[in-house]
Amino acid sequence: MKRALVALLAAAGLSASARDGAPVEGITAAGDKVLLHPNGRWEYLDANKAAAARKVAEQYPENRVRPADAQGGWFGLGRTVMPGDPDYNRGSLNPKMR
Repeated sequence: MKRALVALLAAAGLSASARDGAPVEGITAAGDKVLLHPNGRWEYLDANKAAAARKVAEQYPENRVRPADAQGGWFGLGRTVMPGDPDYNRGSLNPKMR
């Protein structure tokens, strides 16, 4: 009964902080401290473990997606233009529209 009450209070606190958009600190089953974000993403608080996890995650193709600042591409097809590229935000090529 006592564990159920503690779990209920923890869940209430977690949902309250998730509503205001603040990340929540947590501990994994292995005892590692993590930061839980409201969107479901999590990361290690230890910088060394976070860097190692990031390196492993970069190997998976589903993590190599179009960056949010890139322009172009249509449903995953075509060229995406990154910020800093001369073609980034150049506007229309139609001379009447310039």
